[in-house]
Amino acid sequence: MVRSDNDDALDPLEREAYAWIRRLTSGEATAADVDALKRWRGRSAAHAEAFVSASRLWGALGPAGEHLREGQSAGNTVRRPPVLTRRHMIGGALAASVAGAMVIRPPFGMWPSWSELRADYRTQVGEQRRITVMDGVSIRMNTRTSIALGTRDGEAGIELVAGEASISVPAPVARPFVVEAGGGRTSTLNANFEIRVLDALTCVTCLRQQVDVRYGQRAVTLRDRQQVSYGNGVLGAVADIDPEVVSAWTNGVLLFRMTPLSDVVAELNRYRSGRIVLLNAQLGSRPVNGRFRIDRPDDVLTQIEQAFGVTRKTLPGGVVLLS
Repeated sequence: MVRSDNDDALDPLEREAYAWIRRLTSGEATAADVDALKRWRGRSAAHAEAFVSASRLWGALGPAGEHLREGQSAGNTVRRPPVLTRRHMIGGALAASVAGAMVIRPPFGMWPSWSELRADYRTQVGEQRRITVMDGVSIRMNTRTSIALGTRDGEAGIELVAGEASISVPAPVARPFVVEAGGGRTSTLNANFEIRVLDALTCVTCLRQQVDVRYGQRAVTLRDRQQVSYGNGVLGAVADIDPEVVSAWTNGVLLFRMTPLSDVVAELNRYRSGRIVLLNAQLGSRPVNGRFRIDRPDDVLTQIEQAFGVTRKTLPGGVVLLS
């Protein structure tokens, strides 16, 4: 098990729980790791409680940016998230069920979900991969992307479980190629298009030819350089896009044009292990312009420090606080 300088304050079981969290957030976790974790937390209620505690404390660095902001505004001092102990934990049986839910639906996307780990193809943090599926369809997978072959109705196609993919149906095919993603369906006979699934929002971009998008009872047709997003029961309006910006990742770069800093931070969190937390809410609306290499996401942090005069504090586990 991996140790950190902060492990000395923990008992052996807590150290093991934190080692599991570090493994899950490393970007290298596998389905075998999840199976092993399920066996470990099933040893006793104490094991389950330790995992719940470790998950909550680590996850607190996401929404707990709010707590950290409160600490700053109160006295310009960053407060640490409260340490969770067994006195604060819920009962053993409930803790076990919560721990199980955390494996299936990880809080704040801290590690791949069970469905992601069970996908046919999956990329790790910062990894890109190209695959070819039925009918010669070529798919380029971006970082943290999971794809399952086939659709629920048995059609020719895939399910984009999570992440981002650029798909090319190079020549007219006899039957539509279908991509299920985020509860919607995109189909085409011949097109280049991209689909991105992040949290509850799915975005479909047509780069060439035509794709049909259906979500719920609504449907739209996208043509060259058009995009639509859907989620939470709503299919948005069709918008024109700049393909150079949307597809920059396929060239190994991140391209920002007057992009709010909060969106930049969210994008960076996809390409690196750990988590970047923006503590100053006012900074979140500041625009960012620049072109950066995907394989060097921390270069963006350096540029942000210099451009906006922010302070960067690095914590164990790849956590970075910006204030």
